[in-house]
Amino acid sequence: MPSKSSARLAALTVAAVCSAASAVALTSPAHADSVRIHDIQGTTRISPYAGQKVSDVAGIVTGVRAYGSSRGFWIQDPNPDDNPATSEGIFVFTGSTPKAAVGDSVTVTGTVSEYVPGGASSGNQSVTEITKPTVTTVSTGNAVPAPTVIDAKSVPALYTPAGDTAANGSINGLTLQPSTYALDYYESLEGMNVQVADARVVTATDPYSELWVTVKPHEHRTPSGGTLYGSYESQNTGRLQIQSLGETADFPKANVGDSLTGTTAGPLDFNQFGGYTLVANQLGTLKSGGLQRETTQKQSRGELAVATYNVENLDPSDKTFDAHAAAIVNNLQSPDIVSLEEIQDNNGATDDGTVDASQTVNKLIDAIVAAGGPKYDWRSINPVNDQDGGEPGGNIRQVLLFNPERVSFVDRAGGDSTTAVGVTKVHGKAQLTASPGRIDPANDAWKSSRKPLAAEFVFHGRTVFVIANHLNSKGGDQGLTSQYQPPTRSSETQRHAQATLVNAFVKSILDVQKNADVIALGDMNDFEFSDTAKILEGDGELWSAIKSLPKSERYTYDYQGNQQVLDQILISPSIRRSCDFEYDSVHVNSEFNDQISDHDPQVLRFRP
Repeated sequence: MPSKSSARLAALTVAAVCSAASAVALTSPAHADSVRIHDIQGTTRISPYAGQKVSDVAGIVTGVRAYGSSRGFWIQDPNPDDNPATSEGIFVFTGSTPKAAVGDSVTVTGTVSEYVPGGASSGNQSVTEITKPTVTTVSTGNAVPAPTVIDAKSVPALYTPAGDTAANGSINGLTLQPSTYALDYYESLEGMNVQVADARVVTATDPYSELWVTVKPHEHRTPSGGTLYGSYESQNTGRLQIQSLGETADFPKANVGDSLTGTTAGPLDFNQFGGYTLVANQLGTLKSGGLQRETTQKQSRGELAVATYNVENLDPSDKTFDAHAAAIVNNLQSPDIVSLEEIQDNNGATDDGTVDASQTVNKLIDAIVAAGGPKYDWRSINPVNDQDGGEPGGNIRQVLLFNPERVSFVDRAGGDSTTAVGVTKVHGKAQLTASPGRIDPANDAWKSSRKPLAAEFVFHGRTVFVIANHLNSKGGDQGLTSQYQPPTRSSETQRHAQATLVNAFVKSILDVQKNADVIALGDMNDFEFSDTAKILEGDGELWSAIKSLPKSERYTYDYQGNQQVLDQILISPSIRRSCDFEYDSVHVNSEFNDQISDHDPQVLRFRP
């Protein structure tokens, strides 16, 4: 998933430039005495008046957005029609601070536009708006139309209709069925005053003062109170993003499992950062669910503990070293081997050719010692400058930490940023040609992406092969609320090619030594049920060990109200068949508003 700390517009909502996505020519001009908001909204996602000028559209102001780049206000017709597919609300885009106030009765003359948040290439649905408005205030202090209640009973169980094959899979032209599909239901309320009550938080408050709740408390609930994304058909219909029209300082700092008690109400918007969003005039009261960070078990003397942890663009200027160290020492119980993802070079995002990361890694190691942990040693290979993706200039890479008091690293010369590591047979056993080494780094599958780091360790006389990965991100994929259904996951193409290479490398080890202990771990950027995972697993060369957990506990990341797996530890048959292993997804980050990374670390304990 895209990092929650990635560059983003300062506005809490969509960017402002409105454009007509499509328009249907009218056979006669719009007349003020006949055009109401529900006429403009129509029974599909695209207004029948798109691109047309409308006059004297009447409504009561229900919300005003006076900040950011998408300034304007919402109006709602207090006299609805009897068609549940037609929304009675609409956003009036002013571009500057509007003069309207909640409770004003106004008429609006302007142009109907279909604005696509994120641009047409994003695949997002559009927002029907009135742009270039002339606003006339008829009266003030009027009662606002009562909010429509969104709850478990009103939201359908099915998420979305299939897209129209004649329209490249778009749902834009389909007649809305709000009693059948959740996305149609939300669309039928676009721009209207809505409310939720006593809603449980399923994604913690982020730095942009937004959170996610569910109106379906029993829908795929996880033990912490989140909502599990367990398959491509389990989009979770009860999820809804919450923002506020008030001061960001007053926005609640919520964790997963907390609740917004009482009423949260305001206009229903749509933006590029999650789709349908309740932009609140009224926020419920935050009630804590008591969530606590988890701690895994300490490995026994005979167990090898191997972990993966995405530390989210860590560089020497960050203030999170002590917190990361405390998590590794206390919550992860000082694993013997830790694969770190997103370690940046010594000057972070400064793009000056620096690739060495020794300062970053040693600062973390020193913090671990200060936290009472072991003095880890480490191995890595510096990438070629600006060739591995991630934040420009950061040169993120995987680093293997290991506790030399517990496990030995097998150093074998020859590994560098451009040389492919191989597998040979020595005395009947598999052996890497270089340790550490990178898997086929010149292959196009790794273009602008991290190359896997392969290494050999010895624990109690037994060789363990560890492959640290950080596969291609899901950036660029269409969202679950896309106008194209099912959404296109374009990032999979490269990730599948990468998974194929990793599996082939593991197979080359097992072809030499059938009973070799092999672990491929890291930020796989894909789900345990995905084709990426299936390719990694191959014909049994690997198995994703998170599947040993109960389904409700299988998550490492929380994105837009969906708890999901991105980080995985895959194991070879010799480890899996012994049944003498334990797996733990240690939830210390993804569910908390004060997270130090957006990923939860994973720990595997087994007896080689």
